[in-house]
Amino acid sequence: MKLLVTGAAGFIGYHTCAQLLARGDTVVGLDNLGPYYDVTLKEARLAQLQDAPRFDFRRVDLADAGAIRQVFSEGFDRVIHLAAQAGVRYSLENPQSYVDSNVTGFLNVLEGCRYNAVEHLVYASTSSVYGANTHMPFTEHEPADHPLAIYGATKRANELMAHSYAHLFGLPCTGLRFFTVYGPWGRPDMALFLFTRKILAGEPIQVFNHGHHQRDFTFVEDIVEGVIRACDNPATGNPDWDSDHPDPATSAAPWRLFNIGNNQPVQLFHYIKVLESELGLEADMEMLPLQPGDVPDTWASAKDLEQAVRYQPATSVEEGIRRFVAWYRDYYQV
Repeated sequence: MKLLVTGAAGFIGYHTCAQLLARGDTVVGLDNLGPYYDVTLKEARLAQLQDAPRFDFRRVDLADAGAIRQVFSEGFDRVIHLAAQAGVRYSLENPQSYVDSNVTGFLNVLEGCRYNAVEHLVYASTSSVYGANTHMPFTEHEPADHPLAIYGATKRANELMAHSYAHLFGLPCTGLRFFTVYGPWGRPDMALFLFTRKILAGEPIQVFNHGHHQRDFTFVEDIVEGVIRACDNPATGNPDWDSDHPDPATSAAPWRLFNIGNNQPVQLFHYIKVLESELGLEADMEMLPLQPGDVPDTWASAKDLEQAVRYQPATSVEEGIRRFVAWYRDYYQV
């Protein structure tokens, strides 16, 4: 197939492009190479893809409607939309950037799919949509209408916008709620990257919520397998959907929502202990309270995705951290 992957220079976008190319697809990658974090890391990811004969990169901003129309006019079978302004804490400082990228940018992607006969749109949502929910594990079949930060609110808006396009224009849309993705080529603002850098430098690491977090850490290659399996199975309407008792995860329209996680929450202290063991160093931990906008725990029920596309995460935290540390030491020559 010929696919458009937005956020191609990003963490998950890079791995997704690499896997699609490895199986023989043609990929156009789109990214604005924004400065939210180290652009040289994004450029290094792209450099890993540039030699592939079926990869073409475009530096385009999602909020530029004219540029997005031009890209879509080239024609794509399917679209995997991973570009976004990410991060809960940064959303407290610069909320406008989240609306520009995650709302306006997503609208431009939807319009591109609508007018260019795209067979299926798969897009990234987030566990942050669950916000104030505390019933574990999180399931797509319960409402998610109380996000705690603008990041989660913009991603919830994406889910609702996608439904309207599925209903009005018959555009098959699948939203994937990612749960704490980690692994090689990861984002420098995420915990594993920050902890590794600081422990190796002999600096204290900030441990929020006094380390009592539980997170459904999911290895990036497991995530990418689920993304591609979902892409290969276009959303269809649920013939049993009942408007008197609406299921939040399905619709009469061709629209689906899935959790994509490891279904095995890990205590943050254990995560740190595994990292210490892999680095051969002990962390100096600065204990801090829960940050505004953060949720104490996440735990994904991924049963629906398993049943729909045979998604089955297989990488333990121990193996995933080992592979991240090996990449980090090689990339930064530490």
